[in-house]
Amino acid sequence: MKMMAVFRTPKKLNRSFTVSFLLFALLAFFGAFMALPLVYAVNNAFKPLDELFIFPPRFFVKNLTIENFLDLISLMGNSWVPLSRYIANTLLITIVGTVGHILLASAAAYPLAKYRFLGSKTLFSIVVLALMFSPHVTATPNYLIMSWLGWVNTHASIIIPALAFPLGLFLMKQFMEQIPDALLEAAKIDGANEYRIYWTIVMPNVKPAWLTLMILQFPMLWGSDGGNFIYSENLKTLHYALGQITAGGIARAGVGAAVALLLMIVPISLFIISQSSVIETMATSGMKD
Repeated sequence: MKMMAVFRTPKKLNRSFTVSFLLFALLAFFGAFMALPLVYAVNNAFKPLDELFIFPPRFFVKNLTIENFLDLISLMGNSWVPLSRYIANTLLITIVGTVGHILLASAAAYPLAKYRFLGSKTLFSIVVLALMFSPHVTATPNYLIMSWLGWVNTHASIIIPALAFPLGLFLMKQFMEQIPDALLEAAKIDGANEYRIYWTIVMPNVKPAWLTLMILQFPMLWGSDGGNFIYSENLKTLHYALGQITAGGIARAGVGAAVALLLMIVPISLFIISQSSVIETMATSGMKD
């Protein structure tokens, strides 16, 4: 009888149809509520000026128009720097900064997670300490360092600080510590070197970490306007160019709504594409010795 009690299968949770329906309805309500700002931004982008200034504000567009986007194209066409240059600058900063940060953070986290060497704990403590500092606090030291290196007014002044984002190293190390050492030792016995182990074993098993970093880093770099680091108009980003257009006052409120939609649609699309992979890999990547 005791053996039968040990091997008895656990009872499944029995939930009625009514409770399941109410739970689904509650989740659907909160999901729709969280989507309201995005729906409002999409509707604003297609509203004529008279609907944008109506009071009380109208949530959904009544007379749909694309004049806001046509005005935006016309304004960008009159700029002496072509729109393609702004887009190319933004893509360069965003892609190089995001991919470079993932590779650098993972390469630095691998020895910290799987090897014990002199100063490893101190280095990781410095990384954790760096998480406490706001970007506004480090803005002045970053500018001084970029100026000393001669990288002010270059894309490197935006990309290089992004590569050293401490959250990436911290997150990668925490995920890599979950990989069994026996798996890495088996690969070494089979003749794999450290670089092959890192690329073919470690990186696939920390996919949730670098997908999360991609979702965090991409919007930050995509929305960068160069700040005080880039002065040349030829090196400016799309966010800066569109921001200058919307600074024209009330007359450009429609163009501003179109700009807001264009700037948010790329990061949101990236998140929608990546979120299923993040959830799936989070659920299936647990490994134990």
